[in-house]
Amino acid sequence: MLKYDSDGKLQPDLAESYDISDDKTLYTFHLRKNATWQDGQPFTANDVLFTINLISDPDYKSPLRANWQGITTKVVDDHTITFKIQNPYVGFPNNLTFGILPQHLWDSISADKFPLTDLDLQPVGTGPYKYSSMQKDSDGNIISYSLAANPNYFAGKPYISKITFNFYSDENSALNAFNRKEIMGISSLSPENISGIKPIQSTDVHRFNIPRYFAVFFNQTKSIPLANDEVRQALALATDRNEIIQKVLNGYGQPVYAPILPGMIGYDPSIGKTDVDINKANQLLDSHGWNRGSDGFRGKNGNALEINLVTTDWPELQKTAEILKEQWAKIGVKVNITAASISDIEQNYIRPREYEALLFGQVLGADPDPYSFWDSSQSKDPGLNLSLFGNNTTDQLIASGRSEFDQNARADIYKNFQNQLAQEIPAVFLYTPAYIYPVNNKVQGISGTNIISPDRRFANVTQWYISTKRVWK
Repeated sequence: MLKYDSDGKLQPDLAESYDISDDKTLYTFHLRKNATWQDGQPFTANDVLFTINLISDPDYKSPLRANWQGITTKVVDDHTITFKIQNPYVGFPNNLTFGILPQHLWDSISADKFPLTDLDLQPVGTGPYKYSSMQKDSDGNIISYSLAANPNYFAGKPYISKITFNFYSDENSALNAFNRKEIMGISSLSPENISGIKPIQSTDVHRFNIPRYFAVFFNQTKSIPLANDEVRQALALATDRNEIIQKVLNGYGQPVYAPILPGMIGYDPSIGKTDVDINKANQLLDSHGWNRGSDGFRGKNGNALEINLVTTDWPELQKTAEILKEQWAKIGVKVNITAASISDIEQNYIRPREYEALLFGQVLGADPDPYSFWDSSQSKDPGLNLSLFGNNTTDQLIASGRSEFDQNARADIYKNFQNQLAQEIPAVFLYTPAYIYPVNNKVQGISGTNIISPDRRFANVTQWYISTKRVWK
């Protein structure tokens, strides 16, 4: 019903508008009357209710189910639907960006057949493009998938009549296809491969900000050194984020000092910001009795200043870990690196919280609500509070931010929260990488700087066009 535009802002889509009651618990959505399914059937509020009922049903195992617990949905008429929530929550409209299913096609399909129906590969929607065709290899893998412009799209037919997605086994294969001009864009390109673009003169390398960041999260319950404030402070002072961004991301990223990113409510570039100061870090450790040994590393009262750092086996993070090891060695901290697969990390380290320090990323949404990542109630699995951080003060700030509808007041709440977090240093925030999207410069109309997720690069696809030249014949 709602969508994110090319700048990551929430906008009407199948819902033209919505109203909120004075007590902020009743939302009334007014749906478009000119929207139809791509098979010609009308789109109505019953389709929305049908989809929400499926999301809420545990048999369908929807990852969105938690968002709809305790919410009462009611169809008023074909083009009006209401949602009653238990407590005011400013982020609720962000839950209305899910895809809606046509009830007349899906209502006869049981939960166990949902992943197997042809409608998964040949869907019927309401959007600007509709399914056209696909190709599979001999093993049944999809190698290309084509969409055709929907002439009946309620916002007008797109300029580009057809879009085909080709699928490759790895990034190098996709880059080679781009260089051979078999394709006009690559869904994502890692920074180190940008130099591998051969037709660079005819390529626009689009750079988007995505709400995600990487940090080293400290589990103070597993490490005596990290339980000491001066150690975490020294590590923050010794961390050169710009060196990491240049060596790992080739400059395609921004330094991060707090969990609320540029463009979000409550962002303040000064909060948590520390300049690299090796001398100050060394003096801090010296003054607290962390003395250097003959090997150059420190210790205190029989405890070595040694940190076991766990991260994934992704090249980007492994390289980041190695740079951190070098940087922190300058202040006498020994770092041991363990790299494992993402599944191993999640099952054997994150879920049981069995790590001293974890180099990992967190993907945020459009709303800056830090509850899932920083509220103390989320410190254990399946929560995502990787630093096991939180107290009554920060929990109350997080709760207040969720129910504050005045943007200025909410921004102040989140600045206060971040200041509290900056004092405790439960993590060293590192960087937010850019999303890199190389496209042949014949494709025009791509705009925006902030997108919520990679697929949102198509947010304004109806305005894309292929540049052409008029010639005399």
